[in-house]
Amino acid sequence: MTKVLTDARSIRIKGRSFLALVLSPELPLDWWLGRLDDLASRSAGFFLGRPVVLDVADLEIDRKQLKSLLEELGQRNVRVMGIEGGRPSLFEPGMPPAMKGGRPAPDFEMPEANPAESPKAGKGKAAAPVITEEVQPVRATASIIVREPVRSGQSVIFPEGDVTVVGSVASGAEIVAGGSVHIYGTLRGRALAGSVGNASARIFCRRLEAELLAIDGVYKTAEDMAPNLRGQSVQLWLEGDSIMAERLN
Repeated sequence: MTKVLTDARSIRIKGRSFLALVLSPELPLDWWLGRLDDLASRSAGFFLGRPVVLDVADLEIDRKQLKSLLEELGQRNVRVMGIEGGRPSLFEPGMPPAMKGGRPAPDFEMPEANPAESPKAGKGKAAAPVITEEVQPVRATASIIVREPVRSGQSVIFPEGDVTVVGSVASGAEIVAGGSVHIYGTLRGRALAGSVGNASARIFCRRLEAELLAIDGVYKTAEDMAPNLRGQSVQLWLEGDSIMAERLN
């Protein structure tokens, strides 16, 4: 018996942009994974729940090495949603899909490793792994106000402009703004200002206890911050490739 479907229903499909991280591995992979572990250990939860794109365009590896790299990232709870720049011969069923068309955005560069930690190639040193926020570039022309505390595990992402939090940002929470970040309470989580290429963005907070701070791709973890700034009311800004800070009266 043939059943005729008379109640046809359409499927609604929408386009939407999301914030993702782009990981660009460097050889040797064991050393690069070690540097990735270092970042994760100094900023707990940095990769937790984040979509990640793996950029292998400049990486000379074969399919077996790529599979091994994906397994290593999976063991670190790094969720790879797609692979960019890979040759067709690298892919096989079950791998994340090939991606292209991503727009460039500012980089988060790992701090320089100690000379003893960095493998040498001739007279040069291997570069640290780079983490890039993959977002659509826009100018910071707007702002939003968050009137409640931002709890652990929550993210406020606003690439269009400034973010103001009338309260505290808990450990494990994050604020990502295309413009400046204003925290009128304690900042215990992560604050990333100028996320789409705004070097003039600043971070203001009433009490600094942050896990990680970043402005226009330059970042500092808790271990990198001056001890005399902890617990203080501060503002932070970018000068060249350095994050500067001063107390607020």
